[in-house]
Amino acid sequence: MTKTESIVDAVVIGGGFYGAAIAIYLAKQRGLERIVLVERESALLTRASYNNQARVHNGYHYPRSFTTAYRSRINLPRFVQAWPEAVKQDFTKLYAIARRNSKVTAKQFVRFCKEIGAKTEPVDQSLRQLFEPHLIEEVFRVEEYAFDACKLANWAEVELKECGVKIHLEARVSAISKGDNVLKVSMREKDGTASEVATRHVFNCTYSGLNQFAGDFPGTTTQLKQEITEMALMDVPPALKGLGITVMDGPFFSMMPFPARGLHTLSHVRYTPHMNWNDQHGIDPYQKLYEYERATRVDRMVRDVGRYLPAVLGAHYVESLFEVKTVLVKNEGDDGRPILFEKHESLPGCYSVLGGKIDNIYDVLEKLDDEDF
Repeated sequence: MTKTESIVDAVVIGGGFYGAAIAIYLAKQRGLERIVLVERESALLTRASYNNQARVHNGYHYPRSFTTAYRSRINLPRFVQAWPEAVKQDFTKLYAIARRNSKVTAKQFVRFCKEIGAKTEPVDQSLRQLFEPHLIEEVFRVEEYAFDACKLANWAEVELKECGVKIHLEARVSAISKGDNVLKVSMREKDGTASEVATRHVFNCTYSGLNQFAGDFPGTTTQLKQEITEMALMDVPPALKGLGITVMDGPFFSMMPFPARGLHTLSHVRYTPHMNWNDQHGIDPYQKLYEYERATRVDRMVRDVGRYLPAVLGAHYVESLFEVKTVLVKNEGDDGRPILFEKHESLPGCYSVLGGKIDNIYDVLEKLDDEDF
C-alpha cells in the first residue's frame, strides 16, 4: 500500500553536490520551508560528486570553448570564497602543451588565457626538467585548485539539517506525475515501503539518472551521452607530490591531487572512458555500471603518461574509481561543459538540472534566481 504524505514545497531528487546545494538555496534564499531530498545511496555526495578528478576549474582546460572557460574564471573565486575549508590550494598546478597532436599551440594557449583573464607564468628549470623536452613544447604555472568531496559532504549535512530539509537516504524515485495543481513523486524507501509526495516543485538532480522516471515525466529534450569512466588513484613519488599536471590539448592526461584520500588521480583522454552509449529511458546507467567488469587500464595510462612525464613511472597504483559520466551530446566537439537547465512545460514546476563541473553550480543558481516560485 502506498503512503501519501502531505503537500511539501519542493522535492529534490539526488543528494549529490548539486541536489544538496539547490535544496539549501531553496530554503535560505527562496524561503521554502517544507523541502524533501531523496538520495538512492546511503550517504550524500558519494557518487559523481566524489568519483571525479576533484578539480576546481579556472578556465585553462577549455581553449576550444570560450564560454565554459570564461564561466569557470567567474565562478572559481566564488567557489573558493564559499567553501574555503574544502578547497586545496597548497600545490603547484602546471599545464604543458604537447609538441605533436595538440589542438592548441603554446602561443595559442597564452593568447587564450589572456582573453579570459587567466594567469600563466613560465616555470623554472627544476619543474621543466620533469617533462620530456622532445614531446613537450612549453610548460606553464597556473592558478587552479582541487576540492575535498568529504568536506563538502560534511557541509551539506550540517546545512541541510539547519534548514530543516527532510532527507530520505537509500530511497528511489520511480515516477513523477501530474496531480490536481501539484506534482506527485512516487518513491520506495529502503525498507520497501512505497510512498507518494505531493509537491509544487520538483528538481531532478540525478546526473546520470535524469531520464529514468516513469509517470508523466517527458525526459530531457537535450540529448545526453553516458560514459563509464575510470579514475585511477595513485600514490605519486616525491618529485610529483606537490604538483598537479595537465598535458593538453588532445589525447593526453591529467594528474591532480585528490584531497579526500591524500592521493592523486590519474586520468587519460584515451583510457579513462571505457564505454559509452546514448542515454535513453529504460537503460539504467547505474545498473550498467554495476554489471561492468571494471578491469583497470592503469598500466596503459602510466605507460603513455610516462613518455611525457617519466617520474610517473615511480607512482604506486592504489585503486580506481569507476563512475558514470554524463555529457551533453552537442558539446562533444568542443569539450564545453555548460549546464543543462530544463523546465518541463508538460509538468509545470518540474526542472531537470545537470552540471559538467562543480563550479557550474553558480550558473544553476543564477537560472533559479530568475524563476518565480
